[in-house]
Amino acid sequence: MRIAFDIMGGDNAPAAIIEGVLALAGSSPQDELIMVGLPEAVAQESALPANVRFVSCGSVMAMDEDVRNLLKKKDSSIWVATDLVKKGEADAIISAGSTGAQMTAATLLLSRLKGCERPAIATVLPTQEGGKLLLDAGANADCSAQMLVSFAKMGAVYAEQLLDLPNPRVALLSNGTEEHKGNKLTIEAHALLKEAGLNFIGNKEGRDILKGGYDVMVCDGMSGNIAIKSMEGAILVLMGMLKKELTSSLKTKLGAMLVKNGLSRMKKTFSQDNNSGAPLLGVKGISIVCHGNSDAKGIVSASQLAKKCFEHDFVNKLATAL
Repeated sequence: MRIAFDIMGGDNAPAAIIEGVLALAGSSPQDELIMVGLPEAVAQESALPANVRFVSCGSVMAMDEDVRNLLKKKDSSIWVATDLVKKGEADAIISAGSTGAQMTAATLLLSRLKGCERPAIATVLPTQEGGKLLLDAGANADCSAQMLVSFAKMGAVYAEQLLDLPNPRVALLSNGTEEHKGNKLTIEAHALLKEAGLNFIGNKEGRDILKGGYDVMVCDGMSGNIAIKSMEGAILVLMGMLKKELTSSLKTKLGAMLVKNGLSRMKKTFSQDNNSGAPLLGVKGISIVCHGNSDAKGIVSASQLAKKCFEHDFVNKLATAL
């Protein structure tokens, strides 16, 4: 497989991205890895492994930069990396940079699948029942009811193909489980989802996200992004408080030693490295969106997801579902 990496995107770029690519080069020598970045980002191209090559760009889209500037920066790392997929020189693109820039580049260069009004970001969440899917996770702040239906169809394919969840249960995120609960968007979406031919199980509330009882959770991008970041923040605070309490005295330290393995498993379950990448669903190509603060492990994890999408012919199966 050939994977293009935007090594200039992300809070820890380019060092962490390059580190991840080099780690992947050693573990997957059969894959061709393409690093796209400013010329000064890579000191010695000649020292790169045989399966890694460097493509230079002329500019970078900043994390907080207006997405409209992308059309003036067609030499930027995210544009050049995505263009490699369009030209058939790469099978996937991975970036931890500006989500808006990545979505715009993918939409303009790769184009949307027929039946998809807007692409969506799908992210796997750790629940009591294992990994479950939530979308949209931040690509579209404003959505129509029909968009949520297309998200549900694409999410069902993802859950079935990549999470091994047959006949996935699709739920709609709302402020109540009753059919009449929610705003205009969720009420209209509920009615459409009932007739969409999916295994639609109705509304779920925010407190159900980590509990499970569903396989695919559908919502608008603003709600999804707020939900995910709220959970990330809550988990970090709780883990920090727990650590503080368990190290507050000799007695609690002894108790902490007894539950150390269990706590380590919990930390691993909620680690961003396990689910660093999220595919941009609805475009004619594999575009993996990474967390902005991804480290080398996160980049390797995102690469594994890209390979899984490639091996499952995922994009064509999405096109069929839509």
